[in-house]
Formats: sequence, structure tokens, C-alpha cells
Amino acid sequence: MSGLRIEKDTWILVGDGEKALVFRNDGDADYPNFQVIELLETENPLTSEQGTDAPGRRPDGLGPNRSAMEPTDWHTIEKHRFAKDMAELLYKSAHKGDFSKLVVVAPPMTLGDLRKAFHKEVASRVVAEVDKTLTGHPPHKIETILTTKD
Repeated sequence: MSGLRIEKDTWILVGDGEKALVFRNDGDADYPNFQVIELLETENPLTSEQGTDAPGRRPDGLGPNRSAMEPTDWHTIEKHRFAKDMAELLYKSAHKGDFSKLVVVAPPMTLGDLRKAFHKEVASRVVAEVDKTLTGHPPHKIETILTTKD
């Protein structure tokens, strides 16, 4: 989805599980001008770099057989936690009246985490959701991708 008409003073959250940019449109719907107002990043090394223990084992019931348990995916857990942090930041800003409209841009997993974590005060201000990963693009390119028709 592109070609969004994003009104003046609308906030745009562009995030994934490790980085988030919050923009405000200082232009208007016809001539957008995204300005970065917040940058959040978290260090999230791969699970293999975060934990060294072998997966646990549990008995299969009676007898000597044991099954391996799925190892903990610390990398994914941190991505879910980061989405909650983004939602909390937006809640504080919404509560202060900093924005009235919000566009959310994130990959599907993060978008789902954000939906669950958004307080009703934030959720009621969401005017559009875009399921794309754009955090690797420079701000001017994000503006172009979101506002230019295909």
C-alpha cells in the first residue's frame, strides 16, 4: 500500500523489532515533509550470541527416554519487547496530546505486536497501517515510498 495522503502534523511510526523512527509530517497531504522527531534502537544480537546453554530435556513419561525442548529464541523475545516499548512511547505522547493522527509502518509480526500493545488512546488515532519493512531506508526515501502512488 502506498500513495497515502498524510495530513499535516500526522505522526508516522516506522519500526521493526530493532529500530523505530517517528516522523511528523510538517508539510501537507499534497507536499509531505517528514521530519524525524524520535529515533529508538535496541541492541538485539542473534540468539546464538545471547545464550550458550544447550536446550533442556524432559522425560517422555515412564522409562529412560527424554526429549529435547525447544531452545529459547532470545532474539525474537527482544523484538516483541521492543514493540511494547514503541507502544509505550506513543502512549505517553498521545496522553500529552502531541499527535492526533498516526500512521504505523512495520513488518507483519511487529505490526501485530503493536496492535496488541497499543493503548486505546493510541489505537483510536491510527489512520493507516502499512505492512512493510522500511527501517533500512533513509527518511526521504520512506517519505517517497509512503506517499507516491504505484
